Amino acid sequence: MKIKCDYCGNLIEERSDTCPHCGAALNGVNRMAGGEPQTIEQLRQWYVDHNLPPENVTRFFIGKNIKSPKAFGIYRDSSGDFVVYKNKANGERAIRYQGGDEAYAVNELYQRLKAEIADQKARNAKRIVGDLPKDYTPSSSPKVKPVKVPPVVRNFLLITIVFLIFSGLSIAFDKSPIRGYYRYENTDYYYQKPNWYKYDQTDDDWHTVSDVPEVFEEESRDYRMSGHQGKRFEDSGWYREDDDDDDWDNDSKWDSHDSWDSGSTDWDSDW
Repeated sequence: MKIKCDYCGNLIEERSDTCPHCGAALNGVNRMAGGEPQTIEQLRQWYVDHNLPPENVTRFFIGKNIKSPKAFGIYRDSSGDFVVYKNKANGERAIRYQGGDEAYAVNELYQRLKAEIADQKARNAKRIVGDLPKDYTPSSSPKVKPVKVPPVVRNFLLITIVFLIFSGLSIAFDKSPIRGYYRYENTDYYYQKPNWYKYDQTDDDWHTVSDVPEVFEEESRDYRMSGHQGKRFEDSGWYREDDDDDDWDNDSKWDSHDSWDSGSTDWDSDW
């Protein structure tokens, strides 16, 4: 079966160790980091545990082969293959993965779902500080007698509201590192607060580094990957099981008061 290379986008055999087009190492099953769902059932439970809206709202269908436009999904077909797909706005289907590796297939949809959650949270943060439509007029309401609020209480409430708004914005647009694997120029890194680690292919081991690429300073999440083909960082002496750094699993919790607008998703791209 064919899968897409994460780095050049070409289709390659799923059992390949490296991409024949760009030479990048492929992660296969080992791309899974600790604690991430590896089966369709685990991904379905992760979805529930994170308080996400119904599937017909998010348009992410786990374990279902949906044929209608504007849908992401994963299912197992009659031949036993796991299929990860995206139905575009025009109804055309783009297959992201089809093969026997359930962990790999689940991770493809898992990463896309997390990216969509981040995008939706960013849109909600913008909505909080919102730009109201130019023709917006407040709805009429019965006049009520104003309640006098002491200046001290009023100032405290104002400061609290401003603080909450900017805290939400800082989280939504935060580009700082989160725990996990990163790749830059065919070199793998791992971030575990407060240190960066670099993988050395010569001795198949991880070492602390201080001179990480400058792009990691503000755009680290753009270079994040899901695993590593060599010695996993989780198997190294540096790994700490109790490190609950600002992990994606925490970032992905959905607040019930937020709104999910699937119409804002890019439904014209392949993925």
